[in-house]
Amino acid sequence: MTRTPFPLPVPRLPLDGRIGALHGGDDRRSVLVTGSGGPAGIAVIRRLLALGHRVVGADADRTAAGGALADVTVTVPHADHPRFIDALLGAAAAYRVDALIGTVAEELPALTAGVDRLTAAGVATWLPDLAAVDVCCDKAAFAERMLAAGVPHPPTATKPGNAVLLPGPWIVKPNSGRGSRGLQLLDRGPDVVAAMIADPGLIAQTRLPGREFTADALVDRDGVLLTVVPRWRDETKAGISVKGTTFDSEAVTAVVAAALAAVELTGPANVQGFVADDGTATVVEINPRFSGGLPLTLAAGADVVSAYLAGIRDPHAELPPLWFTPGVKMSRYFAETYTGPDGLPVVDPSVALAVLA
Repeated sequence: MTRTPFPLPVPRLPLDGRIGALHGGDDRRSVLVTGSGGPAGIAVIRRLLALGHRVVGADADRTAAGGALADVTVTVPHADHPRFIDALLGAAAAYRVDALIGTVAEELPALTAGVDRLTAAGVATWLPDLAAVDVCCDKAAFAERMLAAGVPHPPTATKPGNAVLLPGPWIVKPNSGRGSRGLQLLDRGPDVVAAMIADPGLIAQTRLPGREFTADALVDRDGVLLTVVPRWRDETKAGISVKGTTFDSEAVTAVVAAALAAVELTGPANVQGFVADDGTATVVEINPRFSGGLPLTLAAGADVVSAYLAGIRDPHAELPPLWFTPGVKMSRYFAETYTGPDGLPVVDPSVALAVLA
């Protein structure tokens, strides 16, 4: 069967003058950031721009907000499309890309499969081992790994008959998924059994008491933990932290380090869990990517984006430990990007009117 090539659309260029360097005398290379529409992608793009890097944002959604923030944006297919790597290579060739930062965990298998082609094209990557990714993205497998490693983790069941043997109350959720999609908080055993029979893809866990935390972490290529930045999830919406506060905790740092070592993950990680009233910490899951709450970690002083990029461009670089300030608070708000009738991003409506005039 002949496959129709995925067309790489003509990029939409910002009208604020930054992109002029892409076709002028500026010989800087570009960083390609995938998932430019997600909170993590937007945070990475904003940090790279603040550091003076040239950024190409890529997303399957051509209206992704991060694309309007980047120097240039390209539309690419989803990672399960056969031309996904082709599209990335086309963008890399067009905009002198020498490094790729992926912010979507589901893209990691496709990126790993295409890493030889990316490397041959001069695009450096730092991708975690797929075995570690598979464990992190499979909640049942992750629970088994934590149990085997002795890392505190909520009791977990994958079958309805075993779920009622867990201490209640319960949380029922998809075995694979992100955010709070499909999550149910249940107080009756029969309801847990009914939910799991209706959807075999669900697992059940004992609902943990205490205060929810997220920890941003970066592990170097040799498995050395460079930083753990815990933050309270003071308020969330649709699984994304909108208010948070960094804090220091030996218990949280220790359990996060143990969990990351157990799955042998390298690169950026987002670890979630709970701290009980007595101060003990329990890990619930690990996301093998930057988090949506990354801006708070950056504001607290741990520049995991810069360190990660340095490790991408030089696999032998000795990355330093990163420090942060506890007690830094974040309150997230909405911000807007604008495009004109022709699809070109503009700085604000007054600029759009001036250009169109």
